[in-house]
Amino acid sequence: MEPKYRIRLYLLTALILMGCGTLLSRLYEFQIDRRAQFVAKIPITHTVEIREPGARGRIVDRNGVVLARNRRSYEIVFNLEDIYVGYKEYKKSLADQNEDIDQNEKPLLAVAKNKAPDEEMIVEAVREWVIPQLESFGLSGQRYTKDIGTHYKTYHGLVPYRYRQDLTAAQFAKIAVRSHEIPGVEVRVMPRRVYPYGALAGHIIGYVKQWEKGDIPDEYRGSQNKNKHFQGDAKGLTGVEFTTDEFLKGKAGKRILVRNERNKVIATEDYQPAREGAEVQLTIDSRIQLIVANVMRLIGRGAAVVMDPNTGEVLAMVSVPDFDPNDFIPAITESRFSEYNTNRARPLINRAIGRYIPGSTFKLPTAIAAACHEKTNFWHNCLGFSQFGKTKIRCWKTYGHGSLSLTDSIQRSCNPFFMSLAGALGSKAMISTFELVGFGKKSGILLPSEDPGFLPGSDTWRREYPGASITRATLAQFAIGQSQSLATPLQVCSVAATIANGGKYYQPRIVRRILGSDSKGELQVLKENIPIVKTNLMDEGVSKAEMDIIRLGMWKAVNELGGTATKVALEDVFVAAKTGTAQTGKTNIEHTHNAWTTSFAPFENPRYSICVMVENGKSGGAVAGVLSQRIYREIFNMEAGLNTRITRLGTYAGNFDAFEKIEIPEGEIYSLTNNDEGETGDEIDDVLLPEEQPALGTPNKPLLPSIAPTPDQEADRY
Repeated sequence: MEPKYRIRLYLLTALILMGCGTLLSRLYEFQIDRRAQFVAKIPITHTVEIREPGARGRIVDRNGVVLARNRRSYEIVFNLEDIYVGYKEYKKSLADQNEDIDQNEKPLLAVAKNKAPDEEMIVEAVREWVIPQLESFGLSGQRYTKDIGTHYKTYHGLVPYRYRQDLTAAQFAKIAVRSHEIPGVEVRVMPRRVYPYGALAGHIIGYVKQWEKGDIPDEYRGSQNKNKHFQGDAKGLTGVEFTTDEFLKGKAGKRILVRNERNKVIATEDYQPAREGAEVQLTIDSRIQLIVANVMRLIGRGAAVVMDPNTGEVLAMVSVPDFDPNDFIPAITESRFSEYNTNRARPLINRAIGRYIPGSTFKLPTAIAAACHEKTNFWHNCLGFSQFGKTKIRCWKTYGHGSLSLTDSIQRSCNPFFMSLAGALGSKAMISTFELVGFGKKSGILLPSEDPGFLPGSDTWRREYPGASITRATLAQFAIGQSQSLATPLQVCSVAATIANGGKYYQPRIVRRILGSDSKGELQVLKENIPIVKTNLMDEGVSKAEMDIIRLGMWKAVNELGGTATKVALEDVFVAAKTGTAQTGKTNIEHTHNAWTTSFAPFENPRYSICVMVENGKSGGAVAGVLSQRIYREIFNMEAGLNTRITRLGTYAGNFDAFEKIEIPEGEIYSLTNNDEGETGDEIDDVLLPEEQPALGTPNKPLLPSIAPTPDQEADRY
């Protein structure tokens, strides 16, 4: 080959090699060095799974009146890590557009470069990016900077932050069409608990709180589940909301959100709607509940229970003071919770199932003990007192009642008779009988924090006082419901119901049945609480004639001269009752008595058993008896066709006033003239009394509701 051609070939070869080198260099730059940059520009999608909580089922009364339901709640939620990703993209786009960034912007850019955000970065993203955009949509509200930071630190992005839960329908509609413009911000329609009648039956129904960190299942935890968001179910905290929570909470649903490279939602897949929980039907009658609530608001603190003596169903249960469960939904403010929690009258405690010194209402189970052990023919000559060594326990009638039978002693509430009767029976017979009719143990009613009461000489008493023994004086006080004797208004109402129906102790019930849908969506009974006879005194050897002796004593207490319960009497319906005035502290301490009346009516065919207990009531007959009469009168008026409209009740704060008597409206009662003042509650020697009344039964653990977040103080409004 000629030299000139050889040179040309070499040059061509060099040019080709140079071109290949340049090409390889550019390929390396594009495919290796800048690969991530170009991949990031390729449109890609990813999915996020969101759990949706089920809607809670309704709570209704025995007639179908809705006491707890759900309404639509329009909410804004923040998926905080998604917001952070969008914020990084936003800050990076700003940096690409402006290379000469002000030095003041560098901290913001640092956020964009950091791959593991902390709560400060999350808060900055919300404050600097999300909030201004929401404001541009026409939404303003309070700042919750601290709460957002705490939320992220607690849940690490697994759980959406509920920013606003009170949007109007108009606000929701306006924002919904634009929320997709802000990655991580969603608007949703959620069920929100509402109690239509306010404080009516608040202690029975209870309320719910938001779920907690410990409620997150494992399937939503861990880095492998970072694309899953958990939204928990509200859970019952008190009342029936708590005891039937497993039925009330619905079945959770699921949504799969498809998001693009900018983290914006472009589609929804595999939507599985949440399902509503079961319906809980209570035994209460809302009309009777309202009657009792209005009557009990005549006093400062107390409780009342109305039962069907033939089934054990609770028709009404009222505790005053009270609370409005709506205050706790979706979260209670710190100030409002403080009002409830610092109120010395303790409105959050259900007094109907709390422990109290029962006073002379304990003479009824003592009489039943006599029937169980063939002592109904017992007689005693009351001299006005009984002596136990150096201890003297008086009768309320200082000069005595004379010779009395069991019937007459119930009528006149004679202390020495029942103290002597207890001595003849002995402690074992007394304790076993009291336990047969529900004292000294929880009834099993579906309400939390029920107190079992306390019986001197019981196994519980012996564990608390090891080595102690029942003295004659202790047994005497036990028989008349003093000293260490403790019972709940529910228990005292139950014993009157047992006497009313002739000797059957029914387990008290507050839940009638639970209705839910099966797998096919058809309504069915999931649980039904049928009447259960826990004790039939006839099986214990008690005859009808012996029960009639006790029944007659209660009838005479209301309807004959010398009875302590004549103020319970009605003009056209026979009522039977037993009063009690419990001495709860030293006699030199003012206003320490608790007033009781437990009763049933109509006498011939009982349909109602009622127990009323009034804290700081001077006399069972003059205070609790009058309240009982008013309740009966209104119930029978209702039965006669008088319309009882169920209305919403506001809260009643209660007070510490002492009530010597409740005035009886003229012409509204048929009553006998009774020269006896009745029980005074001042019969026990000071040495036998506690310094103050034992504390009410309290929950086993503190029940902290959901507390609403505190807005930022530096700028409350946007």
